[in-house]
Amino acid sequence: METPPDQAPHRVPEIASLGLDTLVTEVSERLQSAAAVTDRMQRLLEAVVSVGAGLDLHATLQRIASAAAELVDAKYAALGVISPHADGLSDFIHVGVDDETAGAIGELPAGRGILGVLIDRPEPLRLEDIAADPRSTGFPPHHPPMKSFLGEPIRVRDEVFGNLYLTEKQSTSGAFTPEDAQVVHALAAAAGVAIENSRLYEEGLRRERWIAGASAVTTALLSTDEAQVALLVAAEQVRQLADAALGMILLPTGDGQMRVAHASGEAAEFLSGELLPAVGFAARLLAGESVYRDDMSTDPAVVLRLARNFGASMAVPMVAAGRVLGGLCVWRSRGAPPFTESEKELAQTFASQSALALRLAEGQRDQQRLAVFQDRDRIARDLHDLVIQRLFATGMMLETAARRAVVPEVQDRIGQAVDELDATIQEVRTTIYALQHDDHGNEPDTLRTRILREGSQAAAALGFKPSVTFMGPVESLVGEKTGRQLLAALREILSNTARHARASRVGVEVDATVHLDPAGHPVSGDPEALDRAGRPGVLLTVTDDGVGIPDGGRRSGLRNLTRRAETLGGDAWHEPGPYGKGTCVRWSATL
Repeated sequence: METPPDQAPHRVPEIASLGLDTLVTEVSERLQSAAAVTDRMQRLLEAVVSVGAGLDLHATLQRIASAAAELVDAKYAALGVISPHADGLSDFIHVGVDDETAGAIGELPAGRGILGVLIDRPEPLRLEDIAADPRSTGFPPHHPPMKSFLGEPIRVRDEVFGNLYLTEKQSTSGAFTPEDAQVVHALAAAAGVAIENSRLYEEGLRRERWIAGASAVTTALLSTDEAQVALLVAAEQVRQLADAALGMILLPTGDGQMRVAHASGEAAEFLSGELLPAVGFAARLLAGESVYRDDMSTDPAVVLRLARNFGASMAVPMVAAGRVLGGLCVWRSRGAPPFTESEKELAQTFASQSALALRLAEGQRDQQRLAVFQDRDRIARDLHDLVIQRLFATGMMLETAARRAVVPEVQDRIGQAVDELDATIQEVRTTIYALQHDDHGNEPDTLRTRILREGSQAAAALGFKPSVTFMGPVESLVGEKTGRQLLAALREILSNTARHARASRVGVEVDATVHLDPAGHPVSGDPEALDRAGRPGVLLTVTDDGVGIPDGGRRSGLRNLTRRAETLGGDAWHEPGPYGKGTCVRWSATL
C-alpha cells in the first residue's frame, strides 16, 4: 500500500549543503579579530598607563619609544626631539640598537632624509621600503638594515615636540598596517600629555632651584660683613643654576666701564679683574638692558678674546631702586644649547633678588659704618680736646721748670722731655686725622692713607709699628707723580732700616710746609725770606735709634733715593740720628 505523497517522510538536508562551515569559519575569524582588537586595545591602555608612570622627561621618552615598538611589533624604535633653536634634532632616544652598534654608527641622526620629512611636514608617514623612497639619504656605515617605516609626530599643546620613528615590522608581511598607524597615533596623543606633565614637573624643579639659589645669596649677603664673599657665592650659584661653564659678577667702575669682580668656573682666574669697555656690552648692561648671545664663538660683536672659547651667553642687570648695582653673567661651553625663555626669566628674577639683597646689605653696612664713624669722631674729639690740651699744659709746665732749673743736666733732661711731648702731640694729631678719615671706604686712597699703610706693612719686618706724623695738608699739596716717588722712597728706607739698623724705634715724618733751596735742602727763616730763597717742597724724614750707617758701608740704597729725588728737583742725604745714635735719612722733592 503506497503512502500518499503529502504523507511522504520528511528528508533532513545535509549540513554541508547549508554552508554552515563557512559561517562557522567566518564567525571564528571575526571572534579572533575581535579578540585581537581587544588584546591590542588592552596593550594600548597598558602602554598609555606605562608612559605616564613617571615624571622624569628622559625616562618618559624612553618608555614612549619602547611602548610604541611593542604595540606594533617593530624591531627598532626611536624618538627624535626637535630642537627649538636650530634645524634638526636636539635629542634622539633609540630602542633595539645595542650600545656597541650605536658606538660603531657614530653620531646620532641630525634630522635629515626620511627623518627630516616628518620635521618639515609633521604628518603620519608609512613606507614599505625606506630605500625606495626618493627622499631617503641612505644609512651610515655599520647601520643595521631597515626596510618598513612608520612615523608619527608627537604634539604638546599644538606644538610639535618630536617624532616617533618605527622600523622593521616583525610579521610575515613585513609592512606596517593602517591599524598600526592608528594605534601609534593614539599612543602619540597620550605621549604628548605625559611629556607635558614631565616638562611642567622639571620646570617646577628648576624654579625651585633658582629660588633656593637666590635665598642662599641673600643669606650670604646679610650674614657676612664681607660683600666680596657673598658676591662670590652669587657667581657660583648662578653658574650652577644656569648649567653654565662660567659665572661672573660684574660691578660698575664709575667711569662707564664694568669690571669682572668675581668669577667662578672655567677660566675664572683669567677673567677676574677684567675691564669691559664703556661701549657696547657694558653700556647696555648699565642702561638696565639684558644681553643674550646664542654663540659667542661666531659672534663678531664679542670683544673679549677669551669669550671666543665659549658658546651661549646671558647677562642680566642687577637693578634695585632704579639703580644698576651690577650684573650677572653666565657663559656656556661651545656647542651647548642657547638659553631658553624660561631660563632668561629665572635669571632676571634671580638678579633682581640678588640686587635687593645687595642693597639691603649695603644699608646694613652703612649703618654699621656710621656707628663706627660716630665712635671714631667721639674718640678724635676727646683726644683733641683733652689729651692734646693736657700734653700742651704739661709741656708748658716743663718749660717753666727748665727756666728755673740751675743744673744744666736737669735743663737738658727737661728739654728732651719737651721734645718727646712735641713728638707725641704730632702722633696724636696723626691718629686724630686717621680717625676722622675713612681709609677703608670706596673712595680712592689719599697719599696720607697710603703712607700710613706703608708704615703698617713695614711693622712685620721691623718687629714694631713705626710712628708716622704729618705736617701740612700732604694729600692736597703733593701731586700723584711726586707721591708715587715719595712712597717708593719710604718703602726703600723702611726696608733698609729693617735689614740693617737693628732699631727699637722708627719715626716717619712727612712735611709739606718746607721750602727747598736749589740743592733740594730745606731753608729756614721768616715767610718772606722763605718765598725769596726757596721753592715749596715736601720733606720725608725717617729716623731710627739703631746702629747707624758704618763708614765704608754700601751706599746703593742711598744712591737710588738720590736719583728719585733729583728727578723731582730734590735731594736725599743721611745724618746721625737724634741723641747721637741711629740714623736720620731725609728725602726731598719740589712741589
